[in-house]
Amino acid sequence: QVQLVESGGGLVQAGGSLKLSCAASKRSFDNYAVAWFRQAPGKEREFVAAISWNPSSTYYTDSVKGRFTISRDNTKNIVYLQMNSLEPEDTAVYYCAADLRRLVPTTKQMTGVVPDYWGQGTQVTVSS
Repeated sequence: QVQLVESGGGLVQAGGSLKLSCAASKRSFDNYAVAWFRQAPGKEREFVAAISWNPSSTYYTDSVKGRFTISRDNTKNIVYLQMNSLEPEDTAVYYCAADLRRLVPTTKQMTGVVPDYWGQGTQVTVSS
């Protein structure tokens, strides 16, 4: 069982930056692939970014490429999502998710497998 806790959300003006963190309870977290998803009010949850267990592979949805960076520190059991040049359209609840299997996006909404473990989410609000 893996418990995930997101933090770092908040209110920021358009053009600003936030860095989200996803902290895991499990010591062998470095065996897990991790992804970030987001869900805006009235919209479907969508995939944002993913990183493999070793940080060699990363994936991003088109709308965040060049603005967001996913990274991980396996010594601290934390995955980060650095978000720059934020836009009002980025406003959503952001969730991190983890799985022992590869997490590769296959649709705009989801990775090829649905992650087994999810955090509770952190709110990101970008004002115009």
